[in-house]
Amino acid sequence: IAAKKVLIVYAHQSSGSFNAAAKNAAVEVLTAQGCTVEVSDLCAMSFKATATAEDIKGDLKNADNVCYLDESKLAWEQGKLSDDITKEQAKLAEADLSLFQFPMYWFSVPGILKGWFDRVLTNGFAFSQEKPYSLETFKNGILNYCGFQVLAPQIFWAPALVDAGELAHMTARPA
Repeated sequence: IAAKKVLIVYAHQSSGSFNAAAKNAAVEVLTAQGCTVEVSDLCAMSFKATATAEDIKGDLKNADNVCYLDESKLAWEQGKLSDDITKEQAKLAEADLSLFQFPMYWFSVPGILKGWFDRVLTNGFAFSQEKPYSLETFKNGILNYCGFQVLAPQIFWAPALVDAGELAHMTARPA
């Protein structure tokens, strides 16, 4: 993967966490392989987790009955999405590879990362309504629906409960 641009979307509040160590290991390994790595640290950025009408600059098409799907698509087409969204969209568009580093909360992503998906992966930018929802959509998830080539996840179960040797193995850099 030499000379690729990599975006790491990181969603954990603690710099001393296992997730921080895994993110740092990824940055180190990818940089050593010649990649340019950019990290969107959602907690450090205080990234807004809720998709609301405030994400659109200017007047809404239908302020009395806001349909975020339609309003965000129109705002994306007209360049009227909030700056935090357009910055993340630009990072994502420039990336050859995107990694998501987060703790699992109730078999899902933390709210701040779900908010990133909701706000950044807008209709028009990441997908179109021409592709219908189906049971397969729910089985394959958000990223697959948006056209990402989704690779197998690397899952570490309960890193806080393992001994130091196993923890070191989990974060070891490949030789």
